Amino acid sequence: MGYLRIENIGKAYKRYPRKFGRMAEWLGLGKQHELKWVLKNINFEVQPGEAIGLIGINGAGKSTLLKIIAGTARPTTGNVVIGGRIAALLELGLGFNPDFTGRQNVYMAAQLHGLSSDEIAGKMQEIEDFAEIGDYIDQPVRTYSSGMQVRLAFSVATVQRPEILIVDEALSVGDSYFQHKSFDRIRKFREQGTTLLFVSHSPGAIKSLCNRAILIDQGGVVRDDVPELVLDYYNAMIAKQQVDYAILQEEQVTGGGTATMRSGSREAQITKVDLLVDGKSVRAISSGDRVVLQVAGIAHAAIEELTVGMLIRDRLGNDVFGTNTFHHENSRTSLQANEPFLLEFEFPSLRLGVGSFSITIALHSRDVHVAANYDWWDRALVFQVVPGNAPISIGVCDFPVTVDWHVSDPMP
Repeated sequence: MGYLRIENIGKAYKRYPRKFGRMAEWLGLGKQHELKWVLKNINFEVQPGEAIGLIGINGAGKSTLLKIIAGTARPTTGNVVIGGRIAALLELGLGFNPDFTGRQNVYMAAQLHGLSSDEIAGKMQEIEDFAEIGDYIDQPVRTYSSGMQVRLAFSVATVQRPEILIVDEALSVGDSYFQHKSFDRIRKFREQGTTLLFVSHSPGAIKSLCNRAILIDQGGVVRDDVPELVLDYYNAMIAKQQVDYAILQEEQVTGGGTATMRSGSREAQITKVDLLVDGKSVRAISSGDRVVLQVAGIAHAAIEELTVGMLIRDRLGNDVFGTNTFHHENSRTSLQANEPFLLEFEFPSLRLGVGSFSITIALHSRDVHVAANYDWWDRALVFQVVPGNAPISIGVCDFPVTVDWHVSDPMP
């Protein structure tokens, strides 16, 4: 026992844009809400005895998923197939009544875990000894520190070895001594065949306790593999997000960067330049990502043939790659006065090397900007490239390459 199967789990909450939308819906005035999905299409299986580490940034959906598995929340879509008794340590002191004593709460909590009153009485001393909260066991829980609540909650949840144990970061609140004590108990359970689902932001804990890790981001499973590979991917993703945030914040302050050069007659004008990955505006990409460079603008005068050019430069100002619509079939266009336009350059796999790059955009006629330069915008956008899944390389390009060893006689 200890088997879990997560089948197409999704969770959505109703969100009411209007202040009295909920009341209007209750009164039968039609649908007033929109759905906010926090989990989408989650599928995985856990075999008996496996230890799974769930990782992801705050708000990724990890805790919601654990609540659904533990039965304290219902999914919007999908099913959870459970084979075995579950013990769940989710939110701090979940289910404890603050006005009851610790001992009274032990009886209530242990009954929820399936123990009878006689079984609880027989194990009460073991629970007290493990929790080590002394005389506080007979004091109201509202007088407990957060660490004491963790001690008691963990002691009750694990006094009997469960077939499936779910732990959601709660142990991080306790003191170091109790954390060591708790992890020792979890390891013993693992050796005895308990299946573990463990949420933690500690790479050491994940590597120590788990033989598999699942990365959840924006409500979906991004990676499912051995802990080392998933943690490496997670760390790269976090670094990418931090760089992305820093560059976007700088753009807000400086309006797209300082010391940029812009020239042209403005018969056509660039209004926005953006970089998209999976439809999301970004300023940090992984080498090899599918990237869309989006250029928006407007013609202030009638233009017989508008050419849009783009140029990628490295941090030293060296040209890396450039092209324009004149050289691409079916990409030439004419515009009327006051007509807006939106153009997208799509890179199926932008294999740039790790580093900082800028993009220059130009609007002109024909194949070069010399004859009619409408708008030339240097460093219209700055972005960062972080390592992708390919082996680490240096330079401004990241060429796909394979390495094969051949055993042969020395060359004459």
